[in-house]
Amino acid sequence: MILCDTNILIHYFNNYQSTIESFDNNCRENVVLPAIVVMGLYRGMGNKTELFDMRRKLSFYRIIQLYETISAEAIQLIEVFKLSYNLHIPDALIGATAVVSGIPLFTYNTKDFAFTPGLNLCRP
Repeated sequence: MILCDTNILIHYFNNYQSTIESFDNNCRENVVLPAIVVMGLYRGMGNKTELFDMRRKLSFYRIIQLYETISAEAIQLIEVFKLSYNLHIPDALIGATAVVSGIPLFTYNTKDFAFTPGLNLCRP
């Protein structure tokens, strides 16, 4: 199982060949998504047609909802790493979801997460 960051899905849905190959070869059947990633993708839609299409694409993936343990971990990450690494709330929630769930995070933005204790990072 692997947790996907927003940037992976954006590249995948926009037909970046290297991302498609990496995604399909390594993890397509075992992808889970943090709820905050789904929110970010929906937020990027410009009209109802795009939203409908994105909803259809995401319907194939399991979504890990935010719950108390993930929220508590994200708060701790913000407290510890906001000043030193400028950690943003979405990244804290994505990292916390991966840590609490014990699932590696598949991302292009490893620098945004490299300092997160207990996080296993995967890069395409």
